[in-house]
Amino acid sequence: MQLYHHDAIEHAVRLDHDALAAVEAGFAALGRGEVVQPPILSMAIEEANGEVDVKTAHIRGAERFAIKVSPGFFDNPRLGLPSLNGLMLVFSARTGLVEAVLFDEGYLTMVRTALAGAIAAKHLARENSRRVTVLGAGEQARRQVAALRLVRDIDCVDVWARRREGAEAYAEAMRATGLEVVVHDDIPAACARADIIVTTTPSRTPLLQARDLPEGVHVTAMGSDSPDKRELDASVLTRADAFVCDTRAQSETNGELKVFAGTEVPFKVHELGRMIAEGQRLRLTEATITVCDLTGTGVQDTAIAGFALSRLAGD
Repeated sequence: MQLYHHDAIEHAVRLDHDALAAVEAGFAALGRGEVVQPPILSMAIEEANGEVDVKTAHIRGAERFAIKVSPGFFDNPRLGLPSLNGLMLVFSARTGLVEAVLFDEGYLTMVRTALAGAIAAKHLARENSRRVTVLGAGEQARRQVAALRLVRDIDCVDVWARRREGAEAYAEAMRATGLEVVVHDDIPAACARADIIVTTTPSRTPLLQARDLPEGVHVTAMGSDSPDKRELDASVLTRADAFVCDTRAQSETNGELKVFAGTEVPFKVHELGRMIAEGQRLRLTEATITVCDLTGTGVQDTAIAGFALSRLAGD
């Protein structure tokens, strides 16, 4: 059994095309029905504004599978600590023996989450998309844009955050990467010229409304990953010409589809993996509005953990 720590893992795994291909292949396997993926095990630690998720999946035919333990303690930044942490256990899919422990401190979750957003945009956003609006100013707000630049020629970012000072700090960091960045005081202004909108917040009430959506925009919502979070108003979902999620079951319990709990969803629900596996084209015109709800799946964790271990072990 090998033990790897954050620095070695970060050195081996970057937001690059190889990592994107590994995560995309995991989604495609899920879409082909080649993945065993149990429900998420979640536990709230309310007194510390924390939660812990355990995710896993096995891709049939793969040499390894991973089990990820991911704590999120959202008051940590006030203590000078990261809000996300965790580790991944990697097992042999032939013997069940532990091959490695990846003490990544949430790094691989960050990578695969950012790459999932890029994969959604690759298949759903207009090919000429250059301007992205980001709601939120945390790490995913930065990483989502970095990953998007793997699949689209992004050159301008509009940002809104609850704290103006947070948005200004974000803008300064992103300008250092060569991007034009505009800070906005309200969401409608931030979204007015967007080709792509990415929501990256832990909001418990909807932020984005249908009236905020420009013609032809693609929306990736990745902040709602538990029953008490929501970023999109129901009007955004019903306004979309195509709604996609990583898994419908998770979207109905943890993601944006839970707004329709107890009622019939009034539109067709597509799953990202199946769309990739079958080569579905959901963007029919330049005016098509697409929405993708990402709640985070075990297959993403197994895919990125297997990729990481291959890089680390020099396979």
